[in-house]
Amino acid sequence: MNKKPRRKFSNEFKAKVALEALRERESIETLCKKYDLHPNQIFQWKKTCKEGVSQLFSGDKPPDNDAQEKLIEELYRSIGELKVANDFLKKNLKGYL
Repeated sequence: MNKKPRRKFSNEFKAKVALEALRERESIETLCKKYDLHPNQIFQWKKTCKEGVSQLFSGDKPPDNDAQEKLIEELYRSIGELKVANDFLKKNLKGYL
């Protein structure tokens, strides 16, 4: 039995399909044939879209990209320090065994 390779869809494509499903100008069956998708996938994207829309009007600011970049940089620095310490301990442990 041959399985199809798992497909990955861009966020833009998911939003496009979900919005078309929300408009209800075409049936889910028509959208499935049009985009070669399973109905459950369209329903899931539609549900995610509905849940995400409320966040647009919540007044919360989107996460700051600079803060995220600084956090990622700090985490990579910590990982580097831990790797150096781990390598040092591994090297010195070999002498005791």
